[in-house]
Amino acid sequence: MRHISKVNYFLLITIMTKQVKWILLGVIVLFISGMIAYPHIKRKFMNADDSRPVVTDARGGQSRKALNINAIVLREQTLTDKIIRTADIIPDEEVNLSFETSGKIVEIYFKEGSHVRGGELLAKINDQPLQAQLKKLEAQIPLAKERVFRQRTLLDKDAVSQEAYEQVATEYDKLMADIDLVKANIAQTELRAPFDGIIGLRYVSEGAYTTPGTTIAKMTKISPVKIEFSVPEQYSAEMSPGVPIIFRVSGSLKDYHANIYAVESELTLESRSQKVRAVYPNLDESIKPGRYASVEITKREISDALAIPSEAMIQEMGKSLVYLYKEGTAQPAEIVTGLRTEAQVQVVSGLQEGDTVIVSGIMQLRTGLPVTIDNIVSAL
Repeated sequence: MRHISKVNYFLLITIMTKQVKWILLGVIVLFISGMIAYPHIKRKFMNADDSRPVVTDARGGQSRKALNINAIVLREQTLTDKIIRTADIIPDEEVNLSFETSGKIVEIYFKEGSHVRGGELLAKINDQPLQAQLKKLEAQIPLAKERVFRQRTLLDKDAVSQEAYEQVATEYDKLMADIDLVKANIAQTELRAPFDGIIGLRYVSEGAYTTPGTTIAKMTKISPVKIEFSVPEQYSAEMSPGVPIIFRVSGSLKDYHANIYAVESELTLESRSQKVRAVYPNLDESIKPGRYASVEITKREISDALAIPSEAMIQEMGKSLVYLYKEGTAQPAEIVTGLRTEAQVQVVSGLQEGDTVIVSGIMQLRTGLPVTIDNIVSAL
């Protein structure tokens, strides 16, 4: 009996082992079949989820609907390399007017907001004590001259010494110097325009006591005006006196033409930029200092350039590529670029006038991909 039980046990183990082998074999077969069928299943579901419907090609197979794109037809155009910067408009000259001495203001001769000429008297401080002192000194001039003349005559006759003559001559010179000093002090009681310009608002009234630190009014010269702006370090070598610029002021579409007249001798440490100034005649004084301006400087201009929008070009394996529209498909073309602006790239070689360059959906394009032109974009 024991022998029969052992036989049955071994038979049972043998049967179970064969079943496990067949199960494992079945699992392996199913796994391999799944791996083979997976790409077809994935493609089927992707086509089902794709928003673009599947169409049948001429051979009866299925292909994706053509990609809708925008394109541009290449034409020769003028391509300009420009620098665009923001600028401040400042007056040609500007000064806060004040007296050189202290005293009571007795007269104000200017009208606020009016044009004045250089040297014109604007205001006056009380100078009566100085005028009296001047008259006193000037009254001594005839006597001093007579003494010098008399001593000179006696010296010629050897009647007086050279020392006696030089003493009276020195006294005369001292008198004239005192007179010049008083006149200079009187001149400091007068406020005169330092240049031709416009007087602004006044900050004092007649009868007020003023000191050298008191601002009487502000005076500016706005014909011409200066346009001040900064350029990055890489453009500093191209900024020099005589370089033309175009600027526009806020609120106006008019282009104003000016020329650079001065360049700062060094770069600012904070921004590594260089300050530049241009001058505009402003003969009608229509442009007021303090306004914001946009400056445009033309570095280079190519009249017959083939240019594409910068977004139409891609870099691949160190090469510059664009996609052309040819017979309903996208075809890559390698190009060599030249001048670059903010929006365009010059094509030196690789394209010809009349080529249709695709400018949208660039990252989805592949060689031979069917495409349909929705819109022909105008050249910039």
